[in-house]
Amino acid sequence: MEFLGTTQTASYCGPKRGCGLSGLRFAAQGPVVQECYQPYHLPGYRYLNSWRPSLFCKVATTQTCPEECQSSRRTTTTLPSLRSALFCRYSPKDWNRSNELQIQGAETSRLLASRLTGDSLRIMQDKEQLTRQMQEGTSRNLGQRLSDIGFWKSELCYELNRLLTENSSMDAIKRRLDCAVEELTRPLQVALECLYHREKRIGIDLVHDNVEKNLIREVDLLKCCQDQMKKLAQRVDLQMRDNRNAQHTLERDIEDKNCAQCIDEKCFNLRNSSECATFFHGMEKFDDTVSVPETWAKFSDNNIRHSQNMRANSIRLREEAEHLFETLSDQMWKQFTDTNLAFNARISEETDVKNKLQTQLAKTLQEIFQAENAIMLLERAIMAKECPLKVAQTRLECRTRRPNMELCRDNPQFK
Repeated sequence: MEFLGTTQTASYCGPKRGCGLSGLRFAAQGPVVQECYQPYHLPGYRYLNSWRPSLFCKVATTQTCPEECQSSRRTTTTLPSLRSALFCRYSPKDWNRSNELQIQGAETSRLLASRLTGDSLRIMQDKEQLTRQMQEGTSRNLGQRLSDIGFWKSELCYELNRLLTENSSMDAIKRRLDCAVEELTRPLQVALECLYHREKRIGIDLVHDNVEKNLIREVDLLKCCQDQMKKLAQRVDLQMRDNRNAQHTLERDIEDKNCAQCIDEKCFNLRNSSECATFFHGMEKFDDTVSVPETWAKFSDNNIRHSQNMRANSIRLREEAEHLFETLSDQMWKQFTDTNLAFNARISEETDVKNKLQTQLAKTLQEIFQAENAIMLLERAIMAKECPLKVAQTRLECRTRRPNMELCRDNPQFK
């Protein structure tokens, strides 16, 4: 049998002796020998200084060869290669020991290989089971994630529908307020025209009566109602803008959740046999997430709460608008009634005064007619007294011509 790393014929480095096999014996001193060893450190092979041949391992240096050998060495050399090979052969013990070592090394190698194979199979089974469990856990987590996304998506859609309904109601209130402001322009214009026409009164009739007071109050009330409705319309407009912002936030959140749901559904339906599955090196180290499940849920919850607050504010504004409509309607109707009653009362008073004045005018005209008749009679009477006056004056003039003492102031003179 040939060992790896050795030659078939080993060389002997000691002094050459021409002796035969019968003249050899073991020496007590240390011989000079050539060792043959295996340089590779493998199981079942010879290591450095692990064993050496027991046969012909030492050569005595003090033994003398017979003269026949010396004479033969001096004359000729017989089979030098054979003599060299004889000194390098192994004993059966060495051969058996080498075979046993190779067998033991082979058994050891097979044992280690079987152990390694068993460990490899166990590791593969464990990793296969762990991979399957982790993949199932990931799929289960994806399913739970899809359920969470579906829940928050339904909540956001429900809140968005309610917010859209509230926006429609707010839009209707806004149109009603604008329409009411426009409709109040006509009564205001009528009241102002009434005031302008009443300024055409003349003299003592230009009085600050209850009608004018009620008209002024009506004008002020109508202007105040218009101002209140305009201010409320501005607040409704601002609230509708806030509602639209909340609506856009909900729509953006719903859109993001739709995209995330599609991606997670694709990941949930992905299997080991899927064709789209491929390698993406370094993705396990790349993390661009911006939230955790708590903050993710809180974000949607905050959006819903913000929308609910906006809806609550809208409901309060709508109730305030309805209350304002009722209050202003009652006030305007009451003021309109008071103004009409004042008009009716003032018309009644003016009618009564006018009737009285007309009666007095008729009586005055009658008295004037009678006075004119009396004047005419007086003129006639005066004209009738001209002749007696002439007679009296003529008599006086004639009596002034009485002479001397006869010019007496007697009764005829006095009369």
